[in-house]
Amino acid sequence: MHKTLMTLAAAAILLLTVAAAQDQKSQADADTHDMSAMHDMPGMGNDGSAHAMRSMEDQHMDMGPHMKMTALRDPQPGDEEKAAQVVEAARKAAEKYKDYKAALADGYKIFLPNLEQKQYHFTNYWYGFEAGMHFNPEHPTSLLYQKNGDDYKLIGVMYTARKTATEDDLNARIPLSVAQWHAHVNMCVPPDDQKREMWGPHPKFGLAGSIATKEECTAAGGRFMPQIFGWMVHVYPFEQKPEDIWSVERQMHTHGQ
Repeated sequence: MHKTLMTLAAAAILLLTVAAAQDQKSQADADTHDMSAMHDMPGMGNDGSAHAMRSMEDQHMDMGPHMKMTALRDPQPGDEEKAAQVVEAARKAAEKYKDYKAALADGYKIFLPNLEQKQYHFTNYWYGFEAGMHFNPEHPTSLLYQKNGDDYKLIGVMYTARKTATEDDLNARIPLSVAQWHAHVNMCVPPDDQKREMWGPHPKFGLAGSIATKEECTAAGGRFMPQIFGWMVHVYPFEQKPEDIWSVERQMHTHGQ
């Protein structure tokens, strides 16, 4: 009888573990799909990703309704050491990709190469999937480059986490006393016949739009997305000072200002 109970208990634990893993995989799949198929968003057409990137770069969103950031926490024992380990891993990972062709050869793909950007994201969608499951600082989801003519200069990396990650989850990856993660939120996707409105001077739709609630979006005939992509954080591992390595201003300059 005792063996039977033990066997049943073990089976139950196994089923719960598999179910939890499947839930995590489903969320990771969804987050990776968001990154890889932004240009195929229903209602946005193939210019959707271009609009999203341009909005992130041209608008100051860190204090606005379309971006949320993690709060800085009080430093805890071991935080600086843990953050330093991430920086070392990021530097090690980035070092071999100073030549952008090595990144392409290893499966990184340029996100919107034909759109002029302050920083170009070379994204590895497999690493993005992996990041939805667990954190490997030697596998950044994206490499950050500045374009110099026909060449690219590597300046940093980007880590991601699934949309449903809590601040405690993010803190376990990189201490929130050191780094601030951000997410893009409250996006109203316009109806097909109003896509061009997103590019106007005072748009209602998109990440630069005035619409920031589901009710307003529904009333305008759009489709509301509470959050696009997962959580993100930039690291500039070749810098020397902590405030430059974890620069929120530089991060927002890319995605916001």
